[in-house]
Amino acid sequence: MNLRQLRYFVVLAEELSFTRAAARLHISQPPLSQQIAQLEDELGVKLFVRTSRRVDLTEPGRIFLHDTRATLDRIKSATIRVRAADQGLAGRIEVGLSSSHFLGPLPRLIFKYSRTHPGVAVMLNEMRPVDQVEALFERLIDVSISRAPVDDSFMCCLPLWKDSAVVALPLGHRLAQRGILRIADLKKERFVLLRREGSPFARHIYQRCAEAGFMPAIAQTVEEIPAQLYLVAAGLGVAIVPQSARARISDIASCKLEDDIMDPDVYAVYRKDNDKKALHAFLSEARQLETD
Repeated sequence: MNLRQLRYFVVLAEELSFTRAAARLHISQPPLSQQIAQLEDELGVKLFVRTSRRVDLTEPGRIFLHDTRATLDRIKSATIRVRAADQGLAGRIEVGLSSSHFLGPLPRLIFKYSRTHPGVAVMLNEMRPVDQVEALFERLIDVSISRAPVDDSFMCCLPLWKDSAVVALPLGHRLAQRGILRIADLKKERFVLLRREGSPFARHIYQRCAEAGFMPAIAQTVEEIPAQLYLVAAGLGVAIVPQSARARISDIASCKLEDDIMDPDVYAVYRKDNDKKALHAFLSEARQLETD
């Protein structure tokens, strides 16, 4: 049994005439009769009643017609989806990210991509940066949106947009009027920090403080940047955060940071062997954000 036989069967069932069915299929009658006979032999069932004057479907033929139409429709749909996936227009992308990225350009990227690629489902998975790397290795996600590049021969790190660090301060803080600060200026402050074990960004802050001659006094440690900002707004301490995240919270002050905490780029990290065209279309859309 093959698709040609199924298509021939449906056309003959609709026309109930070998002459009309053959004309519609642009073939002669003998090949049509041969294919239908082979199909009936394989099924072991008569699908048509043939007389010298007419052709009718048998009861098994009517049942087979219903199921065959459904099968051909599914094959057609599958063919369309496969071709769309090959063009990057269909499929599914699993994105790993920290919740702080929702405060930056990412929502705009998701909106734009969903407009240009409505057939692709973009699944957003919030997780710690260290867990994103593990998920990449295990192929649980396609791409990690990360503030830290991954140095691994199996991975690609694509710079997407810049997001420099700033110092977030409670409103009215004595340092808020200075505009630009150095790490050393924060020596006497209490910090609201991300937990070191889950954040390369937090580890860099500890390292830069040590290089400036002090270890940060900890007011509180949290899992995500939005929590840092709300605690700063409540007056618990200061925080070093990405500029995009600070811009979304109005109840705090901020100063530029003269010292480099880490690379200001935000990266898309993905496996080199991931050849999903939908993913690469997503990355191309992401790289255009800074030029829009």
